[in-house]
Amino acid sequence: MSKKQTPLLIIIVLLFTLLSCRFSGGLFSASQPSNTEERLFEGIEYIRRVTNDPRPMVIHIVKINLLSGGLIHKVSEPTDPNAALPIKAKTTSEFLEENNLFIAINADGFSPWLSLGPLSYPFSGSSVRPNGFAASKGVQYGPATGKYPTLFISENNRANMEDPIGDLYNAVSGLDWIIYHGQVKDDLDDSLNPRTTVGIDQYGHNMVIVVVDGRQSGYSEGASLKEIAAILLEFNVFNAMNMDGGGSSTLVIADENGQAKILNSPIHQGSPGTERPVGNHFGVITKP
Repeated sequence: MSKKQTPLLIIIVLLFTLLSCRFSGGLFSASQPSNTEERLFEGIEYIRRVTNDPRPMVIHIVKINLLSGGLIHKVSEPTDPNAALPIKAKTTSEFLEENNLFIAINADGFSPWLSLGPLSYPFSGSSVRPNGFAASKGVQYGPATGKYPTLFISENNRANMEDPIGDLYNAVSGLDWIIYHGQVKDDLDDSLNPRTTVGIDQYGHNMVIVVVDGRQSGYSEGASLKEIAAILLEFNVFNAMNMDGGGSSTLVIADENGQAKILNSPIHQGSPGTERPVGNHFGVITKP
């Protein structure tokens, strides 16, 4: 090897090392943001909690008053509800912008899902199916197995997690119950991961979304479901479920130009700030 090649090799190795640290949430993980609490819109409040006890965590809490009168909820629509793979995967930002929404989160788990090193499937636009029951504007496109908890929201903005209120309108499912009838479920997953969770009060008038960033050393290392349950109970949640988490967890709002602004730090394929195309979503739009 020539002397001229040696510095070039050193530079390449250094760049590879730095990029590896960046993508693993290591050396170049972003500094933690500050705590904040603000009203995003009439009926929607956002709280960000930042802590290092018992570990670094950045926690995002959204409170939605479903009775505020100015909100319309939205669930991803199927391309063909009768197909084996009825819906197109999208990032949460794509879902928000395509539907002119104000706020959106990822929802149910989905398949097919493949992860091969730095590559993964699905891509945006790939056909997938949600794991659990799903419906958009009364059109069902997820399996009605009863295996997973489901959030039902009626056309007049009433929410329930056991049965539809009136005619079926919008529905998305999750992976597990966290809280059922005011009681924290036993044997909750105690692994520390990025999380997306949704809870409602006893009367279905208020919704609480909790998203916790994870897998980003020194920034936010994730939360257990028991820790999530404790947060949800602070806001008088009666029923709550765990949605798809890990690299899928994403919370997005619209900026003043209607463009997607990511509030959390998603970690698709180990890359902080990178969104994953997912099966379906839940969002809210403000009435004109």
